[in-house]
Amino acid sequence: MIHSLRAFRHPNFRLFFAGQSVSLIGTWIHTMAMSWLVYRLSGSALLLGLTGFASLAPIFFLGPVGGILADRFNRQKFLVVTQVLAAIHALVMAALAYADLLNAWHVIGLAGIIGIIQAADTPLRQTFLPEMVPAREDLPSAVAFSAFMQQAGRLIGPTIAGLLLATWNESMCFLVNAVSKLGVIVAVVIMQIDEKPRAPSQLRWISQFSDGLRYAWQTVPVRILLPTLAAVSFLIAPYQSLMPIFAAEIYHGGADTLGYLMGAAGVGGALSVLALASRREIRGLARIILIATLTAGIALIGFSAARWYWLAMILLPLIGAGMLAVITGTSTILQIIVDDEKRGRVMSLYSMSFLGMVPMGNLAAGVVADMIGAPLTLGLCGVCCVATGLAYWMKLSELRTHMRAHYVRLGLIKE
Repeated sequence: MIHSLRAFRHPNFRLFFAGQSVSLIGTWIHTMAMSWLVYRLSGSALLLGLTGFASLAPIFFLGPVGGILADRFNRQKFLVVTQVLAAIHALVMAALAYADLLNAWHVIGLAGIIGIIQAADTPLRQTFLPEMVPAREDLPSAVAFSAFMQQAGRLIGPTIAGLLLATWNESMCFLVNAVSKLGVIVAVVIMQIDEKPRAPSQLRWISQFSDGLRYAWQTVPVRILLPTLAAVSFLIAPYQSLMPIFAAEIYHGGADTLGYLMGAAGVGGALSVLALASRREIRGLARIILIATLTAGIALIGFSAARWYWLAMILLPLIGAGMLAVITGTSTILQIIVDDEKRGRVMSLYSMSFLGMVPMGNLAAGVVADMIGAPLTLGLCGVCCVATGLAYWMKLSELRTHMRAHYVRLGLIKE
């Protein structure tokens, strides 16, 4: 167990973990409140899908800009700026919701604004991690606990959101999120980071991006892992945006039921990343990604057909665990093998493949669910995810060979 906590040897990571944990709980409270508000105002599966699309689509389209910024400028200062902007956005939403001035389309538009902020923030956080944890052998622990923060937020945030929505209203959820951002702002400001000197790039921004794309394509593990991650994100993540339909129409509940369902998936994700953090051996991640992809797909098929509430509560942790194992395993491999000077651009591609594909899946699932219903839509997504796992399995031998070469080059394993 002590081995799994090795990232906490670094004071900057301890600060970040504390502040970001509070911030992420607020983010999930905000996210659930937005979804519930849109569904309460419209009752539309399509608009639910559009809300998820608007909040994350900018990461797909603008993520490369964030990656270039992360490679060019001081990441610590930029991270403070993005968190301050997120806090201001949440305060504005709280005021508008309190004054009852929002309709569903207003919420979708405001979701797009926070998406733009996240497009800059996400690659910054990904590339800032090695600066907080400079020992490369400790990075797997740091990546896993960063993912654990997300899952702890997903577990705690929706539950708190359900209680706040039942007791007060959406405006209180947005206000709590704004206050939560103070935690990570303070943590990042007081960090002592030994910034590495960076030679000013002579390339134009478009040339820098194309240089990053070329590097990603020529690095075989990146070329195999990112499309797999993109497919899993596109196919599995829509269960979150469609969950209000299951809570209200399938299980005949309200905001509290929604919180419990999302919390169950969060439990599975949290246990998954803790298991990854406890691993002593860096090898074996490629096989774990395969098992996780198949598990998530099969569990989603089962959830789509389940009409018993407690069966859903058993299947949702498997979905959360599978998806998070794919996300965390991919991030861990990339953080270890990617060259430092290309890290921002590669991790922006990772963000596009992970968070950037989520809105595409949300939008597609919302359109399809309007035609054939949410349960059948998720069943089809599960079948396609299993097919993705089988395609990845066919490339597993090649992936392992190239990953081993990188590990040997970095001195992490012997020849």
